[in-house]
Amino acid sequence: MSDMFEPYERRVYYYETDKMGIMHHSNYIRIFEETRVDFLRKAGMPFEDIEARGILMPVISVECSYKHPLKFDEPFAVYLYITKFNGVSLYVSYKVVNSETGIICAEGSSSHCFTDENLKPIRTRNAYPDIYNIFENYRKKCLDI
Repeated sequence: MSDMFEPYERRVYYYETDKMGIMHHSNYIRIFEETRVDFLRKAGMPFEDIEARGILMPVISVECSYKHPLKFDEPFAVYLYITKFNGVSLYVSYKVVNSETGIICAEGSSSHCFTDENLKPIRTRNAYPDIYNIFENYRKKCLDI
């Protein structure tokens, strides 16, 4: 679990850029999802394992504030923080940073809830304490940053 604080890293792909050669704004939301999936894998609970247990994590809201453009082939890192978690809902913040310059390129957040396959809310604390503990422990660590 120690590598959960390591950022998600990659480069801007050509297809993600627009006519101006910068990453299209819609791709930042996709990057947030890639970062969440990477976080879950690093936490020892890959997304496919969560879904195999009948748990869904639909997005309730997402937002992004653009600070500085990323261009084709520029390396970037995304830092994920759990800002709030109560066992039923999850709030995540993201910071996208240019890996070469250290400039913050975007900041955003998303909120999610835990549901069964019928979209009925699940209280992970009672139904899936192992999953609850991973999120809660990471949330506590995020408070110390």
